[in-house]
Amino acid sequence: IRDEESGYNKNLFCIPKHYEDDLERVFIPHGLILDRTERLARDIMQDMGSHHIVALCVLKGGYKFFADLLDHIKALNQNGDKSVPVTVDFVRIKSYC
Repeated sequence: IRDEESGYNKNLFCIPKHYEDDLERVFIPHGLILDRTERLARDIMQDMGSHHIVALCVLKGGYKFFADLLDHIKALNQNGDKSVPVTVDFVRIKSYC
């Protein structure tokens, strides 16, 4: 996102009531995030070729993105010419420092 980017008017989106007063604008719409996540899954599948994928999720903040990414990888695995084994694991980190 460029510094001069003004985002989208929040009235263009369905915002939960408890966020309405705290939110001024939407910078990245959910659909764009999903599209980029799908693209990342395609890039991972292409880069990994037929190698085993080990997916590691950092718990608490990353689980939703991780689940969406794995859903896209699973769909590509089921609908593609080849099936790549995927192992999933989770790690909990006490501090990011």
